[in-house]
Amino acid sequence: MLTRKQYELLIFIDQRLRASGVSPSFDEMKEALDLKSKSGIHRLITGLEERGFIRRLPHRARALEVLKLPENIGPSDADVVTAPPPKFSPNVIRGDFKTALAGAPVGMAAEAIDLPLYGKIAAGTPIEALRDQSNRISIPASMLGTGEHYALTVEGDSMIDAGILDGDVVVLRRCDTAENGAIVVALIDDYEATLKRLRRKGASIALEPANQKYETRIFGPDRVRVQGRLIGLVRHY
Repeated sequence: MLTRKQYELLIFIDQRLRASGVSPSFDEMKEALDLKSKSGIHRLITGLEERGFIRRLPHRARALEVLKLPENIGPSDADVVTAPPPKFSPNVIRGDFKTALAGAPVGMAAEAIDLPLYGKIAAGTPIEALRDQSNRISIPASMLGTGEHYALTVEGDSMIDAGILDGDVVVLRRCDTAENGAIVVALIDDYEATLKRLRRKGASIALEPANQKYETRIFGPDRVRVQGRLIGLVRHY
């Protein structure tokens, strides 16, 4: 799953390669996506690379190769260079989760509780977590405790040193604050969600991966909102 900007950049790069055989420059990509700085392009390219959509060719400046396109891109979309990127309309987690905790009678311990499973969340660089009302997952009631809970499927490998693997389902307690060092779902700029370890450094918030391949990203406090704290995970073998 890609953010809208990742999606648009991937299509732009693919169309330019098909037309000229040469990757667009960072300035051309910045202008095409109407971004203010080339650092935003660097972040988008890193995200696409981590998800296996593109790769950088070694020892060649500006050299990018498109490895795959999203499944909803048809041949005509990829072939027409002047065509605008196909529309991308994700439903973003907005912090209004409701769980099935109230489903068990008061005073009775349920063996399992159905939680909403809200699509995939990146454990690499931020992506939108797509909310899917139709999917649910049964979780042992003993894992949950009090409060509201939800689950997300992990995509990426940036939290592997914390024991969180690609394809794991993480269980989270809804909250808007968390202690330093907690693994949280963080919403960046109100539309990009990511699973990272939270570190506060003065007035700044650092979102720290658990894989040395990836960089810690630091944001101002007004750009990050905590949406849940990790309390467990489910893994299928």
